[in-house]
Amino acid sequence: MDFARKMEAYASNFSTTRGNVSSTRSVLTPSHFENLMAMATEAPPWGTKGLLNRTGDKIRRGEDLTRDEVESFENWRGAHSYVLNTFKPLLWSRVRGKNIVVAQRLKRRLTIIDKLTREPRMELARMDDIAGCRLIFENLDNLEEFRAKFHTSRFNHRLRHEDPNKYNYIECPKPSGYRGVHEIYLYNVNSDKGKIFNGLYVEMQFRTLCQHAWATAVEVVSRITENQPKFDRGDDRHREFFRLASEIIARSVESKTGCKASLSNEELCGQFREVDSEINVIRFLRNLPTIERASRVKNNIVLQLSMTGVLTIHEFRDIERATEGYFILEKDNPSDDIVFVRAKTFDAIRSAYRNYFQNTSEFLTYIEDGLVQFMPIRLRQTPTRCRVD
Repeated sequence: MDFARKMEAYASNFSTTRGNVSSTRSVLTPSHFENLMAMATEAPPWGTKGLLNRTGDKIRRGEDLTRDEVESFENWRGAHSYVLNTFKPLLWSRVRGKNIVVAQRLKRRLTIIDKLTREPRMELARMDDIAGCRLIFENLDNLEEFRAKFHTSRFNHRLRHEDPNKYNYIECPKPSGYRGVHEIYLYNVNSDKGKIFNGLYVEMQFRTLCQHAWATAVEVVSRITENQPKFDRGDDRHREFFRLASEIIARSVESKTGCKASLSNEELCGQFREVDSEINVIRFLRNLPTIERASRVKNNIVLQLSMTGVLTIHEFRDIERATEGYFILEKDNPSDDIVFVRAKTFDAIRSAYRNYFQNTSEFLTYIEDGLVQFMPIRLRQTPTRCRVD
């Protein structure tokens, strides 16, 4: 059984017959979320950290979960929706009037299962990216200016680590070529309703437009092909393609170096052309149609992308119904790529989660421009548009 099927089979632990979601404008009874909040007035509805970690260990070993363990997992993940909802004003008030894309997402169940499998020492209760906020900036200067001001802002949430650059993958890119900055905050409020959630984590993810374009292309290729460069799976040529692509973008757009800093510009372009001539990723992405969908709703949307590339947009009136709908959709459609996202506008959702719309146009432009900039004239195939396929 390949990895994807293993994950889908294991997700059947969470199968349910409660409710169903079939319309692109879903209205659900938010019973689960309301019960969760009612339970939260006295004790964490997910139980103890010990129960969570034992549940994570069983997930890692592929063992069946008891009903209590499933409820602990789902209640803990659902609690992060509340955390994201109250974290939203903190972010949006600070980006008002700025050209910054902000979006939020609740981590997918299959992605959590995958991470537990990939990282054998990971404790479920300490997984810190269940609630995620993504901020996308025009350039590095804007990104760093925002981070500096954010660090001096007055709010009760605090960084998990003293060094805000602990996960600075711009200055120290990952071996995969990933570039961006991650910061982990511990949720902390004084309200009676919210203090039971204190200590849960919120991940802040900072990227520039070009870094986001690269990450989007990685996600699209990972979903459609059997290769997952992000997690070091599949054909090594695909991993090498994205390492080289990251280096081209870092140098040509941001005057930075990445995981291939030792290569000269000519060597970088030559190796990129060589590997792409074997696996044809550029041609594949050029021929991939962008999914054109729109919605009037922006705050509570669940995106559902099927294995055949059909995108369904589920719209919800409030976060309670969206969280409930998200969980049910996952349980009923374990092979689909489903995510609960929120933003100020639908355009922001489409920008922050381009992979769900199969939009890699900016990645292709950055690569073409970078190759024209760095490739010796004698190696170029056309004078105006660099073709690498």
